[in-house]
Amino acid sequence: MSGIQVPPNCDLTLGVVCVDKSTPGRTTWRMLADERFANPAGVLQGGFVTALADAAMGAATITHLQGRKVYSANVELKMSFVRPAVVGSTLTATGEVVAGGNRVLFCECVIEDGDGRLVARASSTYVISPRERAATADGPETEES
Repeated sequence: MSGIQVPPNCDLTLGVVCVDKSTPGRTTWRMLADERFANPAGVLQGGFVTALADAAMGAATITHLQGRKVYSANVELKMSFVRPAVVGSTLTATGEVVAGGNRVLFCECVIEDGDGRLVARASSTYVISPRERAATADGPETEES
């Protein structure tokens, strides 16, 4: 398995940027609601808003573990869309670990537009595995040979 690329290609493609990770278990990310990601109604398609939430919550799990070398994998995610993300607006997502232990972490995320209005809320469960293990198509559970 090759090394971990930071930032990953998905963040580069979407233009998501971490703007704060100073508090363990909490990160804040920003993304421009780019017209390339608009649906036919002219607002950001929900999957892109969801990807922003996943970036914020996933990074929060890593900062929560304060230096442990791990993989963090999303195993379920719930999104609630409150209002449309208007093309051209800047979205801010704050992800936070709200509970968990060494193997499973529960996170929440709030996404707001540039005017501070709530756009979406998310909750998710992440499973944590040591980075010494190799990820496979079946998941991050197999030992390296």
